[in-house]
Amino acid sequence: MNGRWVRGAALAVARHPALWPTAAGQLLRLARPGWWRRWPPVPAPDEAYLRFRLQTAYGDPDRPPEPADVVTYLRWCRSTRDLLR
Repeated sequence: MNGRWVRGAALAVARHPALWPTAAGQLLRLARPGWWRRWPPVPAPDEAYLRFRLQTAYGDPDRPPEPADVVTYLRWCRSTRDLLR
């Protein structure tokens, strides 16, 4: 994962405090199993999963996600979670 797009996404999410709990939950849900045992202990998604999602979203597994798309995804996650309640 490229640090530049991660910072851009983090800044975009930081502007939406209502999405912070959703972002934290998704970060942990998508993290590689046993992420805390690898250095650095960052709950990042599996690289193959992330490439697959980027391929299906943008048609290019090497294209970084747009920060606005990350916010839209988190809004969708929050709305579907609310539907399940």
